[in-house]
Amino acid sequence: MKKIIKEIIVVEGRDDISAVKAAVDAEIIQVNGFAVRKKGTIERIQVAEKNRGIIILTDPDYAGDEIRKYIHKFFPEAKDAYIRRSEGTKDGDVGVENASPEAIIKALEKARCTVAEELQENFTMEYLMECGLIGGATSSERREKVGGKLGIGYSNGKQFLSKLNRYGISREEFEEALKEI
Repeated sequence: MKKIIKEIIVVEGRDDISAVKAAVDAEIIQVNGFAVRKKGTIERIQVAEKNRGIIILTDPDYAGDEIRKYIHKFFPEAKDAYIRRSEGTKDGDVGVENASPEAIIKALEKARCTVAEELQENFTMEYLMECGLIGGATSSERREKVGGKLGIGYSNGKQFLSKLNRYGISREEFEEALKEI
């Protein structure tokens, strides 16, 4: 069984998400490389950092270091996970996506990640259906608005449920955002 990581892991790209998910059970924020400078991305990381803490896991190259430094300007207390360049290189390509699950786990352990015994689920699909966020004609629009209010962004129903539970959003915060829309 995979370890459940409490903190939210910040990575550069989509392929990094796949590699991390192969190693651990965790919520992950993708910054799309230097698109990390977009306002919405920093806001999502802010919510994650406030509620759960973050671990930055970027590629072991110059661009990865620059992205890490940029994120640290906003989040100086963020934990850092590093994979060695040799662990993240495959056919001349350097990146987290090339690291083995073992290398990723080792990097997260060295970053002093918090391993959760189990994921606390404050929200269920049924509850989101009752709130009109799944299964209705306007559910997509409602999720977008509520996600914006909560600072977790837009997601499909399944991803939205995961974010609510993994970002540590309280029922009170959620219900307040729902009232506002």
